[in-house]
Amino acid sequence: MPRINLFRKIVLVLAAMLVLIAGLYSYSNRTSTDVLREELNRSNTSKLDFFQSQLNANIDSISLWPNLLIHDPDISELKDAEPIAGPYLDLEQIELVKRIQQKLSTQESSINWKSSLYIYSPKLNRMISDTDAVTYDDGELKSRMKQGWQVMPIPSEGEGSFQFSLLTVAPFKSFHNPADASLIIEVRFRSQNLVSMLDDFKSDSRRDPFLYKQGVGMIFNSSADRSVAKELADKLERQKLMDASNQTISLHGEKYLVNTKWSPTTEWYLIDYIPYSDVVGPIEKSNKLFYLSIGSLLIMGCVLAYLLYAQVQVPMKRLVHSFQRLKQEDYSVRLVPKGRDEFSFVFMRFNSMVEQIQELFDKVYLEKIHVREARLKQLQSQINPHFFYNCFSFISSMAKLGNNRAIVDMSQNLSSYYRYTTRQERDFVKLSEELDFVTSYLEIQRLRMNRLNFEVELPSWLRHLEIPPLLIQPLVENAVQHGIEEKAGEARIRLAVSGEGGRVRIVVEDNGKGMEETELRKLERKLAGPMDEEMGCGLWNVHQRLLLRYGEDSRLSIARSEQGGLRVELEWRMSPAGGKEVGA
Repeated sequence: MPRINLFRKIVLVLAAMLVLIAGLYSYSNRTSTDVLREELNRSNTSKLDFFQSQLNANIDSISLWPNLLIHDPDISELKDAEPIAGPYLDLEQIELVKRIQQKLSTQESSINWKSSLYIYSPKLNRMISDTDAVTYDDGELKSRMKQGWQVMPIPSEGEGSFQFSLLTVAPFKSFHNPADASLIIEVRFRSQNLVSMLDDFKSDSRRDPFLYKQGVGMIFNSSADRSVAKELADKLERQKLMDASNQTISLHGEKYLVNTKWSPTTEWYLIDYIPYSDVVGPIEKSNKLFYLSIGSLLIMGCVLAYLLYAQVQVPMKRLVHSFQRLKQEDYSVRLVPKGRDEFSFVFMRFNSMVEQIQELFDKVYLEKIHVREARLKQLQSQINPHFFYNCFSFISSMAKLGNNRAIVDMSQNLSSYYRYTTRQERDFVKLSEELDFVTSYLEIQRLRMNRLNFEVELPSWLRHLEIPPLLIQPLVENAVQHGIEEKAGEARIRLAVSGEGGRVRIVVEDNGKGMEETELRKLERKLAGPMDEEMGCGLWNVHQRLLLRYGEDSRLSIARSEQGGLRVELEWRMSPAGGKEVGA
């Protein structure tokens, strides 16, 4: 079975596709937002420039009024007037003042700002405006004699109210010595004119502009959030960002896009700010809708993938799992159909197929058991009479020599040997019985060869292990005939039984003639093939019976012994039934 099923694959592919789309959308959206912010800053800067140019134009225009008025004939006449003798003006002076007032009124109405013109005549000791001509305080006037625009707060009108004034002196060189001045002209306007311009500037957008000058104060538009404006101006001053035209400022967790513009004419900063949320708010709303759509698509895709998984993948997994059990020879497996779809038909056909296979295998298995048992009986029958001829020849020889003791020992061992081999009705014998039988065989051979010594090692806990009869004797017989008898000198045979790791191991080794490595390999190949005339049936029979009883997991191996002869080893897995065969 695959480690990632169909449902997970579909969900992963769908999620990867949606993540890719969301990533591309996020990148595109971020790029668009950056472009929008740059364009917005550029647009704000242009509008601030335009506003500042309008403000400077109005102030420059007002700044030119005194120079224009000084050259007016009536005002020049006022400049050259004779000092008055008493507290009142004469008729000619009164008419001159009226003409000047009319010109002042005309000049003030030349622009749409509310402004005032004042002419101070030291000779007449009069301050002439468009509506009046009164005496003035010469000391107060002289205290205000400064170059450039002067800004004075108006406490009675509240915070953000200022009066702007500009004084011009004729002749100009008497500016620092007002006592020598023949004429002083003052232009005044209030900050309400600037407030009106700020209101007009704000009316067509989401901007919230204000004017700021360090050490003087701030001029707000009519609907300004003054606390935010003050905090922004304070932060710009502290961070020295006042001269940066565009920046993003954070206040209390909220971002603002701030644009500043310096006016060399008024020496005031025009500051405009927009909440960042107002700019990206629609974009964020669009983003939320998009991500909500992505999430909805993912959920719907998961639902569809689950339906496909439940309707197709799960039945397929059940079918594959059932085939795996069938492969492991579990013919009891059955599939329960659900519903009336195509898989229900497949499940019913699968159940029918398994039933037929089970019936067929039961028949074949029974026949295989019968064939195997018959073959085992045949193999055992080939082993039983194998060495009787030599025993009878030994008894005959001992009788001729009158060695009755040897005849008795041979007869007793041969009786035990023959009694064991004739009990072929048993499929299994205890390991201790098999080794007693092998001991009888070795005693018989020792009667024939006095030089033969042998030892048998059997752990007590393996004495009752059941094995097929005549499984070990052919190995010992092979060691005697092909190893010991063909080599002179002392003969030794060792038989050892051990059990470890759930496996049984029986080793038979001798110090006989032995075999070369090439002969060993040749013998192993013959054991794996069918029996031929050149090879005796002993080892081949044992090998075949071992495979039939204990399966392919068992083995018969032949190697050179440390004693000089051969080492034959039997090994198989011990079954819970006490060592009986696995396959029978």
